[in-house]
Amino acid sequence: MAAGRMVSWALSGFADEIDADPAVQLAVLLALGAGHVEVRSAWGVNVVDLSDEQVAALGSLIARHGMAVSAVASPIGKSDVFADPSVELARLRRVLVVAQRLGARYVRLFSFYRPAGVSFAACRDVVLARMRAFADVAERESMVLVHENEKDIYGDVPSRVLDVIESVGSPALRVAWDNANFVQVGVRPFTDGYALLRPYLSYLQVKDALAATGEVVPAGAGDGELAETLTALRDDGWTGFASLEPHLADPAFPDVLSGPRRFGEAASAFRSLTSSLGISLSAVS
Repeated sequence: MAAGRMVSWALSGFADEIDADPAVQLAVLLALGAGHVEVRSAWGVNVVDLSDEQVAALGSLIARHGMAVSAVASPIGKSDVFADPSVELARLRRVLVVAQRLGARYVRLFSFYRPAGVSFAACRDVVLARMRAFADVAERESMVLVHENEKDIYGDVPSRVLDVIESVGSPALRVAWDNANFVQVGVRPFTDGYALLRPYLSYLQVKDALAATGEVVPAGAGDGELAETLTALRDDGWTGFASLEPHLADPAFPDVLSGPRRFGEAASAFRSLTSSLGISLSAVS
């Protein structure tokens, strides 16, 4: 990075960790300096189950707040790899409709769970076929699917994430990078995964974790090599969405993952870390 040059990334967040009410979600995100929201649920309803009327109401609410949608965080692929493929494909098509109506280009998804006792090798071909079918649909709709490295799915470690992305070989399937999830499966994210996956990294999900326990902690407070990852992205000239996914429990808000206070703590920690690295978090993409 050239001396004195500030890199700018667009700040977003999984707003349903703040509150079930999208009006509260958006107000808190705005107060934290975000201009985008990652939509996973609203009014306690998962994005794949939102009615047309709810989607329209949510879109109007986001527009009234002067915000936009960075991604739709779908649950697609968080299911048994050997289940009926037509069910998940239909759910994907619905999620793509929702994303388009909300003006989002990116849709988060996963690469399936294995039944107990089934090896990764034994389900590889089925995973790849199903992910290829997903990518075909996304290509036709000019959308981009971003694969999250969730623990216990096929693509939970860098080598298998790379296998999915390169074997499918579609511009409509890219990587949503999550440092904390890598830590939780025994991976050193930057050391073990960055060089492999950087060519396909299109979206950043922000949380950290402790290697000893798997506990999720604010950015920079764990073993997720956040500083190294962010520095490398900065120096590579990466620009895009950085989406807060705190996963910080607050007993005062048992119905959501973080609540406003702890979500704010996560945002503050990430902003402090990025600022120290010469990265600006903005409200615009």
